[in-house]
Amino acid sequence: MLNRRHLRIKVLQALYAFKQSSNENYSAGEKELLHSIDKMYDLYILYLLIFEELREFADRKIEERKRKIRPTDGDINPNLNFVHNRFIAKLEENRMLHRQAEELKLNWVGDVNQDLIKKLYQQIEKSDLYEQYMALESTDFNVDKDFCIQLFKKEIANSTILLNHFEEIRIHWQDDFDHVFSMLIKTLKSIKEDANEDTPIMELYKDDEKDFVKKLFRRSIANFSDHVEFLDKYTKNWESDRLAKMDIIIMNLAITEAKEFPTIPLKVSLNEYIEISKFYSTPKSNVFINGVLDKAFADLNKEGEIRKVGRGLI
Repeated sequence: MLNRRHLRIKVLQALYAFKQSSNENYSAGEKELLHSIDKMYDLYILYLLIFEELREFADRKIEERKRKIRPTDGDINPNLNFVHNRFIAKLEENRMLHRQAEELKLNWVGDVNQDLIKKLYQQIEKSDLYEQYMALESTDFNVDKDFCIQLFKKEIANSTILLNHFEEIRIHWQDDFDHVFSMLIKTLKSIKEDANEDTPIMELYKDDEKDFVKKLFRRSIANFSDHVEFLDKYTKNWESDRLAKMDIIIMNLAITEAKEFPTIPLKVSLNEYIEISKFYSTPKSNVFINGVLDKAFADLNKEGEIRKVGRGLI
């Protein structure tokens, strides 16, 4: 499930794109924002489906070798550790996963996709991890599971073939990989051999998180001009053209969140946007934003513009 920081980043990206465009219709921007978040789930499902695709490719490869005119003993009696992996079999049996994939029309069908699976398998086949696993005389579910988790961490998640492929499909996915991988590893770890029911596939976010995204985006646009004017007194020693546009947008979001969300502690909002600025603005932005927001929050609090529900939230 997406955490609040990633949702804030998504809103930041959408707001930046909105301010860069000449479109004054925030509805279109909001639609693209929610679409961008939803597409992360596609990435999550596609990566989960990779394991069975790799197993099926390996199985076909074994059958092709058996049909050779002069098969070797290894061709006739192949190592079946991977194609008989119990953990992958458990994933293949997960009806919830395949129902979601079917509803979203996600699969690895097609020549281009199957060529990617082929190249990925060839990469995996050469890895020390794969060789060590295939050298085992016997395995059990836990051994198979640990292998798959390590395979994902070391080979699949780091495959430039897949990363480049997904970035070509959707450029915004380059900011989503780490979080999707975290979701996926949690899902893999949760799968049990003796579970009678399907292991639940993680939700992307709950309804209240979607409400958070929409409200933050809408109110940031509605109050943008007022917030820029308000921030002028804290940035008077800085010429407007020297201020990074991203800094202004980040501070606008921070002020919006402080004023519009009474249950989010002020310190959390401050720290979150300072951390985000380290990755999405200039090298010195976090120090600048910290200084400005610290003073701005103090003044807004005195003026009664910030109202928090509960103790210790200011």
